[in-house]
Amino acid sequence: MLEEIVAAHRRAAAEDPRDEENLLDAVLGLGPGRVFGDALAAPGLSVIAEIKRRSPSKGALNPDLDPALLAKSYAEGGAAALSVLTDRRFFGGSPDDLRAARAACDLPVLRKDFTVDARDLADAVLMGASAVLLIVAALGDGELRRFLGLSRELALDALVEVHDEAELERALDAGAAIVGINQRNLRTFEVDRGLADRLGERIPPGVVKVCESGIRGRADVPNGFDAVLVGESLVTSADPSAALRELRGANR
Repeated sequence: MLEEIVAAHRRAAAEDPRDEENLLDAVLGLGPGRVFGDALAAPGLSVIAEIKRRSPSKGALNPDLDPALLAKSYAEGGAAALSVLTDRRFFGGSPDDLRAARAACDLPVLRKDFTVDARDLADAVLMGASAVLLIVAALGDGELRRFLGLSRELALDALVEVHDEAELERALDAGAAIVGINQRNLRTFEVDRGLADRLGERIPPGVVKVCESGIRGRADVPNGFDAVLVGESLVTSADPSAALRELRGANR
């Protein structure tokens, strides 16, 4: 599935008629500043609350959600940041979802999508995002380094996602300041709930550590992490704000 999604995004990038250099020049200086990482590094457990309509593995989650109302609910529940899916084909999201969520509250927003082209970073700025997702498994080393450098130039943070030891080494070698350990295998969709603990020990001090996938409640939060990214259990909850408050009570 990962290969299929990434291939679709690379085809779309190849068909994009916009000039890369002109677009990057146009958004230079428009970025919000790297406030996403600062929010995650605050004392206590930070929660990145996700706005997601569907997923390839679970199908429809909350297809008719109102991104603005959900963003407000997350803010009331004490979320440190938002994550908004903007992929249409596989996750049912859109740039409009991110814009609506961003306008509804003051939380920094991660554009959750498959970054494969420099213009994806420019689009994130235009949407109002504070951060972008860089999936190590989807990028070559040269692309990873270039996109990290561009994100800094555009005043965006980058959540660099890894799934195993080799990918973690690549992320750290490239200079990732925020590392997300995704416990879901993107090829089998199975969740390894011990992966975050194993890889987390290899992340040096000063790098913000984020656990992704498999977080359903307080007992699933690994020790020593700065933040967790939670989507499914929140978007399907009858009271997302209350669910988020309960999750935030977890020990780090």
